[in-house]
Amino acid sequence: MQTRKIGNLEVSAIGLGCMGMSFSYGPPKDRAEMIATLRGAVERGVTFFDTAEVYGPFINEELVGEALAPFKGKIVIATKFGFDLSAPPNFLAGGPRTNSRPEHIKEAVEGSLKRLKLETIDLLYQHRVDPAVPIEEVAGAVKDLIAAGKVKHFGLSEAGAATIRRAHAVQPVTALQSEYSLWWRRPEEGELAVLEELGIGLVPYSPLGRGFLTGAFDSKSTFEKGDFRSTLPRFTPEAMAANQVLVEAIARLAGAKHATSAQVALAWLLHQKPWIVPIPGTTKLARLEENIGAAAVTLSVSDVASLDAAAAHIIGERYPEAMEKMTGR
Repeated sequence: MQTRKIGNLEVSAIGLGCMGMSFSYGPPKDRAEMIATLRGAVERGVTFFDTAEVYGPFINEELVGEALAPFKGKIVIATKFGFDLSAPPNFLAGGPRTNSRPEHIKEAVEGSLKRLKLETIDLLYQHRVDPAVPIEEVAGAVKDLIAAGKVKHFGLSEAGAATIRRAHAVQPVTALQSEYSLWWRRPEEGELAVLEELGIGLVPYSPLGRGFLTGAFDSKSTFEKGDFRSTLPRFTPEAMAANQVLVEAIARLAGAKHATSAQVALAWLLHQKPWIVPIPGTTKLARLEENIGAAAVTLSVSDVASLDAAAAHIIGERYPEAMEKMTGR
């Protein structure tokens, strides 16, 4: 597996997003199978794993902690704080509420350390910007945790350019985690330039458009109970039908490259900048191996241009309005 640097943290060029093993895409998956998948990822060279306290809540961190305990010191585990989890989260209503008060951050970190079976969190993200707490206070709290040896690196998620600058001035930011893919390119509107200037890495989540870019869905597709894609504007039948133009362009290029659509979509991201490390999620080892294979796919300038042209007319918002308001821009 090739490696890349986000900030001064070296990780595998493709990471693994662990959320779907426990949360958002239907019921939690079989625990023994997920432990085998996580350990199989390490065996295949993946060193970068992403979780969060809100996934479950809590059960995804517990799963990751159990599965990856034998590999301490050999891998990087990223987790996130930033929500009030005193009540069950309701994302469809725009919740849970954000909470990045310094005292809450420290409580959240103690819980994450316990669940992940760690002495130090490798990369700690603020999951969403909290409009009630100045980002300088958030960065200061994480700086204290770094000084105490409980955290190594500080990250932000879905933060805008101005917020990144303000946080970085207090405590250097190692990585920004935001949605970025061929069908969601908002980071290009300002964040990418700031990241490059400040030496911060980008960790795109949902790099395969929640599976859409792989060709797995069309206008007739339905989702099982508990799969939050059924609530998203881009997964209405109308949007999926219109956006097949991009899926077809990816598939054509994949055929010419003797690759899969997932590999081409991930290769497009890797082509953008050398400090981009996508974290596609999966629950199956075969898909994991497919995703890892993206690092070996080479795209030419004309290949990228053809994909960009097909992506220029995507329709549908990515989130309902209440959820989009949580992104902090």
